[in-house]
Amino acid sequence: TVRAAALNARFKPVEVTRAAAFLCAPMPDRPNPSVPAEPGLALPGSVAPLAPLAFPAPLASLTPLASLAPVHRRRLRELWRSAGWPSQDMVEVELLAAGLLERVREAGGRETLRVTDAGVQALAGTLAHNRQARSLHEQLVARVAREMQRDGRIVWRGLALRAPLAAAPATRWVQAMPDVYSIRHTTREDLVQPLVHEIKVRRADLLADLRQPDKRGAYLALASQCWYVLKAGIAEPEEIPAECGVIVVHAARSVRAAGAQSAQAQDDPVGGPLEVLRPAPLRAHRIDFATWVALARASALPSPDEPEQAPLREA
Repeated sequence: TVRAAALNARFKPVEVTRAAAFLCAPMPDRPNPSVPAEPGLALPGSVAPLAPLAFPAPLASLTPLASLAPVHRRRLRELWRSAGWPSQDMVEVELLAAGLLERVREAGGRETLRVTDAGVQALAGTLAHNRQARSLHEQLVARVAREMQRDGRIVWRGLALRAPLAAAPATRWVQAMPDVYSIRHTTREDLVQPLVHEIKVRRADLLADLRQPDKRGAYLALASQCWYVLKAGIAEPEEIPAECGVIVVHAARSVRAAGAQSAQAQDDPVGGPLEVLRPAPLRAHRIDFATWVALARASALPSPDEPEQAPLREA
């Protein structure tokens, strides 16, 4: 009764009715035909009504699937291969917001995660991208191996060698797997001059490799020279440590006629000329006995110019 009396004393009955209609009216973007609109209505001493909250758009509409971070792609693969137990971290929050994952509540009340159709498309795109990168890498590895063979060297691919690293208090041994390992075709041990060529066609792989000093130290412990062979455009020579040489492979381009004009099209990203941007320092190196044994057990690449052996026949 006291509140009603105070309200009647402050506002006239008509103003109270109009104020109640204003407070009950919806936002302007969703008009309600049951309440007549009265322009210019404002309560004395009132604050302007708040605008509706603007929620951010889903992650899938802001970020294309091709630009997913490696951590998101890795989590998608893990959930695809597993039973879908959630980790309850921010990576899963972003994947759920992007529509790549969905929550599934089981009968017992447990909640699991399942990869959606959009997530499957993202995984398929990642697989195709990785296959293309591996294909380019293998093409460049094969080309560098052929170039070494043309220089008269004996070449191996896919070797697994143990390399000593000097460290206190004792020497450490690490496993090294150079892309291309070659030696000169000679009978003098001091002129063998072993070379290591590390092939990189993606900048992410190169940066990950440069963050492993033990890997680079193992290459230097196995060879007289260590070279990085890079696809053009992924790095500058200054980013490669000074103890390693830098070779860049350019793309092969061909000129194709299109009507009266000529258009330049890129055919092979690793089929162009090889350019030495910085020579590798040459160090005296003798191959240790363990490395000789590993080379003897492995199969060197056959020379492309060497004729195949004819099958043996009985006399």
